[in-house]
Amino acid sequence: MTNGSAAVLRPAELADVPALVALRLANAARHVALDPRIYRVPDAEAVRRHFESVLGSALITVAEVDGSVVGMAEVVLLPPAPDHQILVPRTGADLHTVVLDTHRGRGIGAALVAAAEEVAAAHGVSTLYAGIFATNTAAVSFYGACGFTPRGTLLSKTVPAQPEH
Repeated sequence: MTNGSAAVLRPAELADVPALVALRLANAARHVALDPRIYRVPDAEAVRRHFESVLGSALITVAEVDGSVVGMAEVVLLPPAPDHQILVPRTGADLHTVVLDTHRGRGIGAALVAAAEEVAAAHGVSTLYAGIFATNTAAVSFYGACGFTPRGTLLSKTVPAQPEH
């Protein structure tokens, strides 16, 4: 599939693993620059093993420009809500979108999100989630422009470590 950004969108293949690893590491480095207390750059070998193990079942779309993978969108299906929860059950998925800095601002990310929505819908997903820290204003703005809206507030608290006995 081709879009207005001159990128070809297609399902990821095993041959894409090196590019997927490079995208994940580039995205991690960008996030570490935002807040090194929250983010880290994972081990490249662990990332490679992850993509090799999930590619047969993962819902990953890549964007190719001039034969090179420059972006990806990964739809990660969430487990169904347990019967005891009070929220209305919805089939949900997390969405992770990455576009290389050199190709941002060309509509590739928005095209990947649109493709991910189609993939998600084809798998029965009714709600996509983009877990973004509020300080990542560029990502909040991007996903907002793609139609994502705030959904509640996620609060967290660091629990002090217990002394060892």
